[in-house]
Amino acid sequence: MKKLFLIIGAPGSGKTTDAEIIAEKNKDTIAHYSTGDLLRAEIASGSELGKTIESFTSKGNLVPLEIVIDTIVSAIKNSPKNIILIDGFPRSVEQMEALDKILKDEKDVELVSVIEVEVSENTAKDRVLGRARGADDNEEVFYNRMKVYTEPLKAIQDFYSKKGLLKKIDGERSIEEIVDDMESFIKSKV
Repeated sequence: MKKLFLIIGAPGSGKTTDAEIIAEKNKDTIAHYSTGDLLRAEIASGSELGKTIESFTSKGNLVPLEIVIDTIVSAIKNSPKNIILIDGFPRSVEQMEALDKILKDEKDVELVSVIEVEVSENTAKDRVLGRARGADDNEEVFYNRMKVYTEPLKAIQDFYSKKGLLKKIDGERSIEEIVDDMESFIKSKV
């Protein structure tokens, strides 16, 4: 049975870096997939699908539901490891409900927890504008991405809280502290 952990957080919360480090430290047991990286890889391939994805991401908007869900489910099913971390998902109530529906019928995958890395908007903005990974890392796009992130957040938190699956982690600390906290929590759940 595959154990799934979803990691959510504002742009710049450090969720991808945290998950990468944990997967790197636990190469034999933990796989990590970043929704953003999976989508960016498709854009980089120059495919028609990549061009469609880029038409949304270049403006800081969400990629259509079917594309994201197919990408995530494919990553989970093809993972050689039994503990899977996916960061940057779900980003909307529709994504959350679609995944929940798929997991209800999926006997080989259990959603163990949704980990929220909490940071202030100022911290998130400083980190995103400081890293400038691509054309989408500017102030205007940042504020749109924050809005896209925060609008459905309360509904996502409530949904997973009711299921007893939401775990909040303070993302304002050092990477080492956050990673230790998150890794201990994941290991305590498997």
